[in-house]
Amino acid sequence: MAMIVHFIARDGSIRSVVATPGDRLLDAAQADGQPLEGTCEGQLACATCHVIVDAADVARLPPASADEEDMLDLAPDATRTSRLACQIRLTEALDGLTVRIPG
Repeated sequence: MAMIVHFIARDGSIRSVVATPGDRLLDAAQADGQPLEGTCEGQLACATCHVIVDAADVARLPPASADEEDMLDLAPDATRTSRLACQIRLTEALDGLTVRIPG
């Protein structure tokens, strides 16, 4: 079953993308051409896939690990709803997830 993820670009435009449950949010973003590098390929060694999760969706995500929190401390423009896209595994419960690409 497919699901939808909404990406808010730096210019405020919104793209709704079809994603597959089980994929990482980073994979869905990169498949859509979103400007998320994911330099460390999900090894929690960088913050180049930093996204800001919509406040209404934060409670639907599992909490960030201590390692993810440490990497987010290095991310420019991090907020209390910041996450690393490589650490978010998409599930049907996250259908309609909205994230913003930070400036």
